[in-house]
Amino acid sequence: MTTAENAVGTPPRRLGLSLRGRRWPAERAGAPIVLALVLVGGAVAFGDSFASAQNLGNIALDGSYLLLIAIGMTFVILSGGIDLSVGSLLALSGVLTAYGARWGSVPAIVLPLLVCAVFGLVNGLLIARARIAPFIVTLAALLFARGLAFAVADEGNTVFIIPADLTLTRLGQARWLGLHAPVWLALLAFAVGVVVLNRTRFGQSVFAVGDNQEAAELMGAPVARVRLLVYVISAVLAGVAGVLVAAQTQSGLPTIGEGRELEAIAAVVIGGTLLSGGAGSLSGTLVGVLLLKVIQNLINQVGTLTSYYQQVVSGTFLIVVVLVQSRLARRRPR
Repeated sequence: MTTAENAVGTPPRRLGLSLRGRRWPAERAGAPIVLALVLVGGAVAFGDSFASAQNLGNIALDGSYLLLIAIGMTFVILSGGIDLSVGSLLALSGVLTAYGARWGSVPAIVLPLLVCAVFGLVNGLLIARARIAPFIVTLAALLFARGLAFAVADEGNTVFIIPADLTLTRLGQARWLGLHAPVWLALLAFAVGVVVLNRTRFGQSVFAVGDNQEAAELMGAPVARVRLLVYVISAVLAGVAGVLVAAQTQSGLPTIGEGRELEAIAAVVIGGTLLSGGAGSLSGTLVGVLLLKVIQNLINQVGTLTSYYQQVVSGTFLIVVVLVQSRLARRRPR
C-alpha cells in the first residue's frame, strides 16, 4: 500500500493524530462524582419529594429533550464548531409538527425533520464551504428559525393542537417500563451516537478535525464533509426533540426552546468536552444533562426561589466546573 493510499484510506486515529478525547479521564472525573453527591444530598434534604419515582421520572423526561439537543451539540463542539440555532429549531419543529398533524402522524414527523435537516445543511455548507464563522451562521439561523416559527403560528396568535387520538400523540405520551417514551428515544439516540463517535471512521474524523484541522486535511480526513454532517446531525436531533415536545404537550408553541442552545452547550462543557474541540465524550454530556436537570429540580424543591435563580445557579456552576477542568487540563501530561 502506498503512502497516498494510507493517507486516504486509514482513519485519522491510526495515522497518529492526537485524539485527546481518549486520553484525559481526569478532567471528566469530577462531574459524575458531583452528580452522585447532589443526588444523595437531594434525597437526604428533601426525602421522597425528591427521590420518588415520579419526580425522578419527571427529571428524566425533561432531560430527554435536552439530551437529544446536547448529543448533536457534542458532535458540533468536538469538531471545533458551535451551534446556536438548536433552541429555535426545536420551536420551529414543534410548530411544524402541530401544523402537519392535520394530515396525520407521518406528515407531522417528516415535515419538521425535513425542514430542520435543510437548516443543518445550509449551516454546514456556509461553515464548511463558504468558511463563514459558525457563531455568525448559527446565530443567523437562530433568528431565521424563530421568526419562521412565529410566522407559521401567525405571530404567536395561532396555537395548533394535535388530536389526542393521533398515533404521534400516543407515542409522545406513552410509558414503557415506567419511563416516558421520549426518555427511551433519547437513550436510543445516545447509544447510536456513542457507537458512531467511537466505532466509526466518521467519529474518528470528528475528533481529528476538532483537534487539528490542518493535520486532519494532510492525513486525508474529509474535513468539509465532517463539518457539514455534524451540523445536519445537530439540526435533525433538535427537530426530533421538537417533535417529541409537541407530541407530549399536544401543541406547538413558537416560544418554546428559548435558551436551550445555551443549556445544551453548558451540559456539553460540564460533561468535560472542550469548547476548542477534539476532546470529550457523549457519556460526559449525559452526566452534564443530568447534573443541570437535577440541580434545577432541587431549586424547585425549595419552592421560594424563582426560575431566575435557576439561571444564576446554573451559570455559577458552569463557571466553577470550567475552572476546575482548566486546572486539571494544565496538570495532565501532554
